[in-house]
Amino acid sequence: MAGFNRGGMGGAGMQNLMKQAQKMQEEVQATEKLLDEWEIVGTAGGEAVVVYMNAKKIIDGIEIDKSVIDPDDEEMLEDLIMAAILDGYKKADAVYQEKMGKFGGMGGMGGLL
Repeated sequence: MAGFNRGGMGGAGMQNLMKQAQKMQEEVQATEKLLDEWEIVGTAGGEAVVVYMNAKKIIDGIEIDKSVIDPDDEEMLEDLIMAAILDGYKKADAVYQEKMGKFGGMGGMGGLL
């Protein structure tokens, strides 16, 4: 069949596409590393409970002010801890979207890029 291009793309076009894909993969990996190192601070109760995490929501530490530790009211402390974690998660989501959004959600594909 004359004029039928079985390869679809020429060699140079495919090579350029592969270079672009490799560059994007390197950018995604660099951004993932940045997110691992980005410190997020979630707070609750006027900073009576502070949760430290990275932008991937890995919790590194929790600080609790002694003034909110009441043996007769465990539920209040539990609520403050959850609120601080959720505050941190919201902040982490915002950072993640800001940094990874340019890749169209491809960063979470487990190394498929």
